[in-house]
Amino acid sequence: MDFAHSARAADYLARVAEFISTEIDPIEPGYHRELATLDNPWVTLPVIEELKAKARERGLWNLFLPDERHGAGLCNVEYAPLAELMGRSAIAPEVFNCNAPDTGNMEVLHLYGSPAQQERWLAPLLRGEIRSAFCMTEPDVASSDATNMVATATVKDDDIVLNGTKWFSTGIGHPNCRVAIFMGLTDPDAAKHARHSMVLVPLDTPGVKVERMLPVFGRHEEPFGHGEVSFTDVRLPLDAVIAGPGRGFEIAQGRLGPGRIHHCMRLIGLAEKALELACKRATGRVAFGSPLAGLGGNRERIADARIAIEQARLLVLNAAWKLDTFGLKGALSEVSQIKVVVPNMALGVIDMAIQLHGAAGMTDDFPLAAAFAGARALRLADGPDEVHQGVVSRIELKKYVS
Repeated sequence: MDFAHSARAADYLARVAEFISTEIDPIEPGYHRELATLDNPWVTLPVIEELKAKARERGLWNLFLPDERHGAGLCNVEYAPLAELMGRSAIAPEVFNCNAPDTGNMEVLHLYGSPAQQERWLAPLLRGEIRSAFCMTEPDVASSDATNMVATATVKDDDIVLNGTKWFSTGIGHPNCRVAIFMGLTDPDAAKHARHSMVLVPLDTPGVKVERMLPVFGRHEEPFGHGEVSFTDVRLPLDAVIAGPGRGFEIAQGRLGPGRIHHCMRLIGLAEKALELACKRATGRVAFGSPLAGLGGNRERIADARIAIEQARLLVLNAAWKLDTFGLKGALSEVSQIKVVVPNMALGVIDMAIQLHGAAGMTDDFPLAAAFAGARALRLADGPDEVHQGVVSRIELKKYVS
């Protein structure tokens, strides 16, 4: 395997880096300050739409999609370093139309959506005109086991009727969020992985209600956020079901493989940003007559952070290569490995950076507190560590069972 950048990837990498440096970095601190002063922060500030227009004009748009008709045509290994660059910024993923959960939802519609579903929902998502949410996790069951779902998607004549409550539905707070993908139980008597369906739900459908927005370590992460959403006798035509009833698990697996690569590479970018801030603080701040870098084992901590980031990046690139080469079945262990390793690595690096910043590291004067909350959340999002460790151990032990 060769992780050298292809000519195409290198070109995109240079252009994305230049755009972030010249267009995003100069305005991002002011963007966050302005959003924090608003009585209603669940809005899209004009600067975001301006940046999106610039990115699209320069061809830096939908970079995550491997299909050249709609995206850059990059494979996972080629896209991974771009995701890492975007991960350094809280707004860059949206600016390039590469933010979750829209990326995963676009992939679902691209791979499994009907022509009518693609025209109604995929096309405006690809243009960045609307946003979307993904409604899978539930408050009353252990959602780490998706077969526990109690929300229902019941076929009645030519309709599908949805009932239940979902939460941590990321993106539901965005003012441009127009559609959610709902996963629910359709046939409890079917085979274990053929019981559930995914349904496209316009958010203005009667019976859909955003009950509340949920804080993550005290942060609501406006303007996207994570919401608790109730579905009460939500009736939709059967053609709102993606790929047909009973195919929810199949779609979920197709969605989550690349998405985990994206999550992990963005998080590596965030860890790089934290290490950069830590090094600047360590060399520019003096205590007890010495730069912080020379005190209390900080040089060793910085070295350990660099080593941990490099190890994690190589593991993710290996998973991306296997996903490109063998598909999800051939990369199942590797994708689960990175989902365990990368958030834990990032937490360690960010915590070290916070410590070097002292009390300031816990404030919003620096992006470290928000980074720590985001990294910690990713030990649960897309499956908790223990689920992925179970996948890795099962695959490993299978090698020794005749």
